[in-house]
Amino acid sequence: MSAANRVAKNTMILYGRMAITMFISLYATRLILAALGTTDFGIFNLVAGSITMLVFLNNALTGASQRFMSYYQGDGDIIKQKSVFVVSGVIHILVGVIIIILLEVAGIFLFNGFLDIPEGRVLAAKTIYQFLIISTFLNIVTVPYDALINSHENMLLVAILGILESLIKLSIAFSITVYSGDRLILYGALMALMAVLLASIRAIYCKKKYSEVNYSIKKYYSKPVFIEMLSFAGWNLVGTGARVLSIQGMAIVLNTFFGVIVNAAQGVANQITGQLMVFSNTMLKALNPVIAKSEGANNRELMLRATQTGSKLSFYLLAFFSIPIIIEMPAILNFWLKDVPEYAIDFCRLSLIVSAVRQISVTLPSAIGATGKIRGSKIAESVIIVMLLPLAYIMFKAGNTPEYIYYVLILVELLISASRVYYAYIFCGLNLKNYLLNNVFICVLIFSSTILLSAINIYSGNSEFIRIIIVFGISTVLLLAQVYVFGLNKTEKNQIKMLIIALKKKILKNTDK
Repeated sequence: MSAANRVAKNTMILYGRMAITMFISLYATRLILAALGTTDFGIFNLVAGSITMLVFLNNALTGASQRFMSYYQGDGDIIKQKSVFVVSGVIHILVGVIIIILLEVAGIFLFNGFLDIPEGRVLAAKTIYQFLIISTFLNIVTVPYDALINSHENMLLVAILGILESLIKLSIAFSITVYSGDRLILYGALMALMAVLLASIRAIYCKKKYSEVNYSIKKYYSKPVFIEMLSFAGWNLVGTGARVLSIQGMAIVLNTFFGVIVNAAQGVANQITGQLMVFSNTMLKALNPVIAKSEGANNRELMLRATQTGSKLSFYLLAFFSIPIIIEMPAILNFWLKDVPEYAIDFCRLSLIVSAVRQISVTLPSAIGATGKIRGSKIAESVIIVMLLPLAYIMFKAGNTPEYIYYVLILVELLISASRVYYAYIFCGLNLKNYLLNNVFICVLIFSSTILLSAINIYSGNSEFIRIIIVFGISTVLLLAQVYVFGLNKTEKNQIKMLIIALKKKILKNTDK
């Protein structure tokens, strides 16, 4: 099967999962917010954000594991693949232990005046903190299995696990709704149990399915592979760590100045953005192994073509769903939630704009990472992203309102995108003029024109329901028309037509059986 057909097949599988999980997840969030209340929901997001700040080590190593497994699959070296799995397992167990220690030490300071938690809820917050540590450790040690599944492009398993996770979360939401005790503590405990179950399934499946899974450290441990992965992960750590600390630090800065109510609004914004990002990230999950494998097979032309087309299509997918939601955010949040937290509407809108800016260059880190030359790009991203928190602190000290932190974040993401384009040009041979014209300029033009023309309808005087339908219809037609006319080049249009034909043949073939 060709790379294009594999991407198409895997993307269709993941979109099938997304269609099921998105609405389940949004409904589960509605139940959880109603059951916990705004204060406890804000506490959970605050504590979870505090833990995420300290797991950037794992995020850096995740990228290293996925890159090396896919790269050596493209290279065809099975011994190196087994070495990568063994080394990755060793590294993640060590990192998991280190992070547990760091989190336990950090907890002493977080719950002694650093976090603004209402009196009477500190014990509950400390308890869910421990449950979240358990979940975090399990997520860390199962990264090699996730990387292996993705490198084999087994998106059917990814889809099944995603659906299972959503159903479990929905069951948890119903459980805490009917529980008469401390719902926040029960929520944390059930989320930890879910992590145990999902980790076990991944480990058992990979052991039975993939030959790379081997626990013989003596036979397959490789010091050169360890050094190579650790070097790659070290520079990845610089960029990932700075991003996670800054983005998750937003929760603490907001909490310091405005309390847990604003953290609840941020939690809602994260849910909305996270679910909509699935539309574009779904395709990237299927595309990233192709980028790394192409570089491993010394096919730089295919790697760059997949990178540029993937960046463009992921942006269009996010724009397709986010534009009408940005316009009709008040009505949508009122329909979705019983009580909409203060600032949630502005946070959601601005968070989606931040995501749109990020999507313009979203595939470039994968391309740069595929070459192994990530030091410069990660240093540049780190320098830029660390500006977020001090600038936000200065603005809040000056008396500005909470949404200003997102304005700073938009500026930061623009600068990061510029740095990614520069380093992709230096290390990957990216055609700078072509990328700026056909990716950056076209994407911004299509997004801006669609949102401006679609927003006119909000002044029509129609009922809320009719207005939402009209906005969705207008934005869909405008976006698709512009994408088809000048959003895709001739080669990309032909590739999409060929993929559609291939998918139709596959569907008809399966129907005839």
